[in-house]
Amino acid sequence: TLGISVEGEKGIYDIVKGNKTFEESVKYIEKYNLYLLVCSSAVADPSETLASDAMAKIVEDARRNFDYVIIDCPPSLGLITINSLTASDTVLVPIQCEYFALEGLSQLMSTIRQVKRLYNPHIELEGVLQTMYDGRLNLTQQVVTEIKKFFPNKVYKTTIPRNVRLSEAPSFGEPIMYYDKHSKGALAYDAFADEFLSQQK
Repeated sequence: TLGISVEGEKGIYDIVKGNKTFEESVKYIEKYNLYLLVCSSAVADPSETLASDAMAKIVEDARRNFDYVIIDCPPSLGLITINSLTASDTVLVPIQCEYFALEGLSQLMSTIRQVKRLYNPHIELEGVLQTMYDGRLNLTQQVVTEIKKFFPNKVYKTTIPRNVRLSEAPSFGEPIMYYDKHSKGALAYDAFADEFLSQQK
């Protein structure tokens, strides 16, 4: 969604293999005032590349330079996600307001509890963000009720609505704030950022 090709970019793979340092691999994107460390397709075998505490070491390097380190994980519970959970302080869970999205919640929470017990006793649930929200639908209301029942006191008040401009932004290679900052989706994410930061110590 940033309009950046990760092919050929230095990233996690190079750090783990000892070819580059964190400082040499992190990329500054001036347009967005954002630092990015990519995980490219060069990571052909993540089960080999990200074994042990590789991600934890990378995050530790990042902590010395940044207030927030956000690891964007794939929607699966593979080894990359496990390593990311092991390296993290908290987990922020975006969940679509769809029936099938609920089915993965038990597995996700079970995985987090297992990581907490075996690898990272300090990890906690940061919060749950409801996405693809459409308050006009009965299904949405039912899913929201279940989410709040499953995560009492952890669901953000801000919801991210279904929004055409949000869907379009990735195909144009831009974050929603740059693609259409006045759209409902952009305003919702802006409100969520304010809510998130207001809860930080």
